Amino acid sequence: MRSMRRGIKEMDLILIAYSDARLATMSDAELDAYDALLSENDQDLYQWVSGQQEAPDPLRPMIADIRAVALDVEGGVGLRG
Repeated sequence: MRSMRRGIKEMDLILIAYSDARLATMSDAELDAYDALLSENDQDLYQWVSGQQEAPDPLRPMIADIRAVALDVEGGVGLRG
């Protein structure tokens, strides 16, 4: 539910796609990391996922995976130029 009610529609779409694709197979540690990521500011998350700014080192692998999922979704979710 926290992936769906972010505050800005772009992050709703991106994180819904990501959670649909990944949550069911995440380990407990990965779920904890995703939960912590959801506490980040939407504007920061969008800039990291869209490549406008570099994500902090500890978040880079998950941000890269979120971006990959968003770009892979049929029709994309707004990250293609």
